[in-house]
Amino acid sequence: MFEELDTLFKSPTIKPSFEKVHVILALFIFEENKDGIGRYRLQNELLIGSGTARSLIKKLNKDINFIIVLTNENKRKGHILTKEGMTFLKKIKVKIPLIEAGNPIELKEIVIRPDGNYPYFCLVKKAADKISNGIEQRDAAIKIGGEGATCLIYNGENLIFPQTSLSEKGKEPMKVEDTTFNYIDTLFTKNNIQLEENDVVIIGLGENAEKARLAALNAALTIV
Repeated sequence: MFEELDTLFKSPTIKPSFEKVHVILALFIFEENKDGIGRYRLQNELLIGSGTARSLIKKLNKDINFIIVLTNENKRKGHILTKEGMTFLKKIKVKIPLIEAGNPIELKEIVIRPDGNYPYFCLVKKAADKISNGIEQRDAAIKIGGEGATCLIYNGENLIFPQTSLSEKGKEPMKVEDTTFNYIDTLFTKNNIQLEENDVVIIGLGENAEKARLAALNAALTIV
């Protein structure tokens, strides 16, 4: 699905220090900032260094023409998505239509150690068959600097937890409480998104919002 990004990671000398999750999140951020966003803001949003941000922007601009510099009266206002960048992001959003901050108070039932952690949601469409026990997604969240991730599957009626062991196979799956489900469903509805059977909801955790967002998206990318 991400073949267009392969060029960004090809180098005859040094491999780029950014990862696929940084590239894809950058595209979401560029879309949210239609008036342009600069390098310093981007590096803070992605939690990467100045040199890495410079390299990422240069490659997105020069190598695959996904962003351009927006100017106004000969003054630079920042970078915005090109038509090619918007087309690629649209393709991603078919599978991941939402990356949204959550309220830890509303998620105490299902999130381990909610105090001191920020939750972020990713919705992955029609990906339940790619989830086993959620361990791979948790590890992906931790790898990018998050505290972990919780996966939930929508079965058409309820949000349920993946079965985590062979002994659980065939048993009635554990579902989230109605109050938590209603909170998540309302959050998605406010974003004009409806849960469908076999959708996967991933809740990434981090010590700040930026780490939580990266954690959620990196976990989501394991099943896209």
